[in-house]
Amino acid sequence: MKAAVYYENGGPDVLKYEDVPDPQCHPKGIVIRVEAVSIEGGDTLNRWRGPLMTNPHVVGYQAAGEVVEVGAEVSKFKVGDKVCTTGAFGSHAELRAVPAMTAWKIPAGLSTREAAVIPVTFGTADDCLFEFGRMKKGEIVLVQAGASGVGVAAIQLAARAGASMVLATASSDERLEKLKAYGLTHGINYRTHDVVQEVMRLTDKKGCDVIVDSVGGPTLQSSILSLAYRGRVSMVGQAGREPMTVDVGSMMGGNRSLSGVFLGAEIATDRVQKNIQRLIEDVARGELKVLIDKEFPLSEAAAAHRYIESRQAVGRVLLIP
Repeated sequence: MKAAVYYENGGPDVLKYEDVPDPQCHPKGIVIRVEAVSIEGGDTLNRWRGPLMTNPHVVGYQAAGEVVEVGAEVSKFKVGDKVCTTGAFGSHAELRAVPAMTAWKIPAGLSTREAAVIPVTFGTADDCLFEFGRMKKGEIVLVQAGASGVGVAAIQLAARAGASMVLATASSDERLEKLKAYGLTHGINYRTHDVVQEVMRLTDKKGCDVIVDSVGGPTLQSSILSLAYRGRVSMVGQAGREPMTVDVGSMMGGNRSLSGVFLGAEIATDRVQKNIQRLIEDVARGELKVLIDKEFPLSEAAAAHRYIESRQAVGRVLLIP
């Protein structure tokens, strides 16, 4: 099969388009013919500095396609089913092998392109807001990096749950404008405005009850300083790639809290399994929307990663084998 691979960590240019052996089907797994790859933030981070689990390494968390092989111990899937999948690596390829527990059936009427985006993106956003952020109707929510895949999902989920105000940050006014159709109340351009000052201005000095932060680094400090009394930050990534140095002393006086969130730690639990399937069905019914910014051929994976890192995208970028 063809795949986007690399032999060493680095920038997008380490990605090569080459022939590699087809993946083997585990007795408890499935193999899919990939129709769409959703490039996740973690994919670019892993390419930059993550461990090479194989050599050459095929990076990638998330992809959707058609089941072409089923393990002997698997009963919930059959050849021909359309599924979306997650895994530690292996999405940037024409074929992908995953455990059956990290695959979900795609309902009729939902495309594999849309489904490819859902599990990690919407599952993570949902956990950040509700499982760990404990968001309630009427609260104020801030989404750092609102134009990211998790950001777009979090904006929609917060608005649907009755947030009184949904704020988000992004690198340009143009990107923020596109997010208003998904439930954004006010956007903050972090390149032209101080995020903490804008949050306090927009909330009449109250601050935010729940903050979803996938950026980390100095941005995490701005999230902490933007919290309301008893506010909660869900920290879910380090997309900014800067050192995670923060002063948490300001949290104590306001009874504020900071939670680290990693969907993969609970991906096999009944709670997360059902939650992801529910979110997939919500998208299929049109209750939630997938925002796809751009598509690249799998052979142009390096260009796709470069585009993502230019911070131009709003929503997810796909690779199509």
